[in-house]
Amino acid sequence: MDGVCEQEEIVLSETQSVCPECLRRIPATRVARGDSVFLKKSCPEHGEYQVCVWQGEPAYLNWNNSQNPALPATDLTPGSSGCPFDCGLCPEHRQQTCCVLLEVTNKCNLHCPVCFAAATPDGRVEPDLLVIEGWYRMLMNSGGPYNIQLSGGEPTVRDDLPEIIALGKKLGFDFFQVNTNGLRLATDDRYAGKLKAAGLNCVFLQFDGMSDSVYTELRGRPLLDIKKQVIDVCAAHDIGVVLVPTLVPGVNDEQIGDILQFAVSRMPVVRGVHFQPVSYFGRCPEDPQDADRMTIPQLIREIEKQTGGQIKTGHFRPPGGEHAHCSFHGNFVLMPDGSLKPLLQETSNTGCCQARSTQGSKRARQFVARQWSAAKRTEFINKEQSNSGKAAGDLTSLDEFLERVSTHTLAVSGMAFQDAWTLDLDRLKQCFIHVVGPDNRLIPFCAYNLTDRQGRSLYRGRL
Repeated sequence: MDGVCEQEEIVLSETQSVCPECLRRIPATRVARGDSVFLKKSCPEHGEYQVCVWQGEPAYLNWNNSQNPALPATDLTPGSSGCPFDCGLCPEHRQQTCCVLLEVTNKCNLHCPVCFAAATPDGRVEPDLLVIEGWYRMLMNSGGPYNIQLSGGEPTVRDDLPEIIALGKKLGFDFFQVNTNGLRLATDDRYAGKLKAAGLNCVFLQFDGMSDSVYTELRGRPLLDIKKQVIDVCAAHDIGVVLVPTLVPGVNDEQIGDILQFAVSRMPVVRGVHFQPVSYFGRCPEDPQDADRMTIPQLIREIEKQTGGQIKTGHFRPPGGEHAHCSFHGNFVLMPDGSLKPLLQETSNTGCCQARSTQGSKRARQFVARQWSAAKRTEFINKEQSNSGKAAGDLTSLDEFLERVSTHTLAVSGMAFQDAWTLDLDRLKQCFIHVVGPDNRLIPFCAYNLTDRQGRSLYRGRL
């Protein structure tokens, strides 16, 4: 005997998933070995698969919410083939929409190997304003208004992006963010001004690290100075910024703390950091290994480690609307002395058995619209002036602290998007981030971007 004992495997629950080779729906099992949880499944034609979906503390079974289903306001697609083949949304879906992503182009001014959309510089699909107006009206008739993300491709390649935002505002949508690499915003101040005047609230800025080597590997060229310029431009136009790092083990997972430190240094224009551990879409000649992934608890522990314990694991909570194992969030106030104060008390029993109402998506919409939009410049200036004569960290009243919260809160969050290996249909049915497909169907984000090993999709480009 070599003294190495295989860990006992405990079956936690059953679900369904898909085969990474053919996207056939197949049974799946969640099993625990030690402090890790794996999704195991077997395709009759292509064999067995298993992937680690949760590793370590906070514990998988504690990171949970008891939620009542919140059925979509309108079923747009009748159920026939079952999840995930009837998205639109179908009667099996258990959560209402929080945020809707509109792909306004498939053209991009970069060609990143980690792109959800497989966008290219020579993309040609750009829905006109009449089509986009139809999307807006469909969304209003389906329970809107919702928060709107304008994406692509790279949405800023469209000169008429301000008109798209203004049209949505006119039709009753309150919150707009642009998902962008920032190349145009960094160099076109007039364009940024037009976006602000049209009603843009937030720039969701691709921001992968604090060294050009990271951008060269993930995006094909050095971009750090451009990213910093984007933040300066947004500050000048009172546009909130959320930094969005795609985390790839061995590439930028050691820069998590540096990204957070940078975000704090650029507050209050930077309103949050939203980490996205890499998922695998497109062509994958070999199965991604567990070492190629980062689970939510691994990320949370790295945040604590790389911030020297200033942000702790116990400061984070599971989501209130989407499935508990999809994401995490925490909010931190930057105090005048430079310290970060969590808005929630630390706990070791995170999220267990907390009852949730059916208003999770609505609360999430309201929080994002409030937090990710820029703090009002006049409020910020007045508060800085009123605190200028005080000792560092001296907020002597509840009113002063609440004022500080309104301008100097940093939202730190992360989301584990699912691919063909990690897809859990229980999670998918509770997704509240939806994409408008070209035939006006609402598709959960992870279903819309899902591809098999050869890069063939269920929805993107097929509707």
